[in-house]
Amino acid sequence: MMDSWLTVTPGTAPLLVSIPHTGIDLAGLENRLVLPWLGRRDCDWWIDKLYDFAQGLGATVVHTAISRTVIDVNRDPSGASLYPGQTTTGLCPTETFDGDPLYREGEEPGPSEIDERREKYFMPYHAALQAEIARLRALHGQIVLYDCHSIRSVLPRLFDGTLPVFNLGTNDGVSADPSLQAMVGQILAETGESFVVNGRFKGGWITRHFGQPQDGVHALQMELSNRGYMREPEGKGAPDNWPVPYDAAFAAPIRATLENILKTAIVWAQS
Repeated sequence: MMDSWLTVTPGTAPLLVSIPHTGIDLAGLENRLVLPWLGRRDCDWWIDKLYDFAQGLGATVVHTAISRTVIDVNRDPSGASLYPGQTTTGLCPTETFDGDPLYREGEEPGPSEIDERREKYFMPYHAALQAEIARLRALHGQIVLYDCHSIRSVLPRLFDGTLPVFNLGTNDGVSADPSLQAMVGQILAETGESFVVNGRFKGGWITRHFGQPQDGVHALQMELSNRGYMREPEGKGAPDNWPVPYDAAFAAPIRATLENILKTAIVWAQS
């Protein structure tokens, strides 16, 4: 299935890979934003390239080309915060991760426009995930939904200090079997890189909504710090240095770890 903004690449392995935040299509909002570049700054840059081996493993891949500035398909569709008491961005963000305003004064989306975006982009993305879950569950007793993300290593507004390179989330163990979480955690420990399980990022709406181990669906969110696979500049970045180009050689070590994780998830589900 392919749309102008939604791509579903079916596979037969018990693994569904979700790529919700690499989109840079602003859906015609450019003239309403302070800068189009700001509307793309918080993109999960190059994650689609980093995981482009997944299809070769037999995984199903669901990907949206729409920017999270238009609508964030990994947020609660009601608009409720997934991290009460902590700073985060909303379903249709009006500011960047750093708190910079995205829209020119008076151009922010109102309730009716948010509803329209939810119907046009959020619901089809989640319908695609649900359809592929149902298809794969008809083939396998257990499947793994792996949600791919990345973020800048230092974001004082969102978290203190420097984020670990690997941030595995299972909604505090609710969205996946403990044995799967432990196996992935062991892979991370063996890299020698910094990692945390259910730290600042425990899993967004995709992980929390679809992760139903009792129904054979085990959801993992992997939030990578950008420095793990790209030469991340210091600070907020600027139009002349962000994003940095994708460097396959620089990304190769973390890519090997991620491939190991996805292969392990497939073997775990099949066993």
